[in-house]
Amino acid sequence: MIIFAAALFSGIAGGMGIGGGVLLIPVLTVFLHYPQKQAQMINLIYFIPTAAVALYGHIKNDLVEKSWLAPMTAAGTAGCILGAIAAVLLPGGILRKMFGIFMCAMGIRELRQK
Repeated sequence: MIIFAAALFSGIAGGMGIGGGVLLIPVLTVFLHYPQKQAQMINLIYFIPTAAVALYGHIKNDLVEKSWLAPMTAAGTAGCILGAIAAVLLPGGILRKMFGIFMCAMGIRELRQK
């Protein structure tokens, strides 16, 4: 049930443009005891269909600057590939620390923007 709820809320967050991995990765590692590398891999795979659905909805509602579509899609794809490579090459402890730093930086950024 936990994984279903995490997937559901991560998908909703991803569809709204909020990184679903912010929720999915901690649930997988803390509550379901997945290794960090496996959680990162699941998140990267999960990102593709949720991003595609969100993109379709945003295009349908004319919320996408079409001139940016190809470069941003290419950059996102490259980021996923580089993230997958990093997840394979880096030890799980380093990945966990990097993700924690990223989460803290995003939290500070959000607090400053409000």
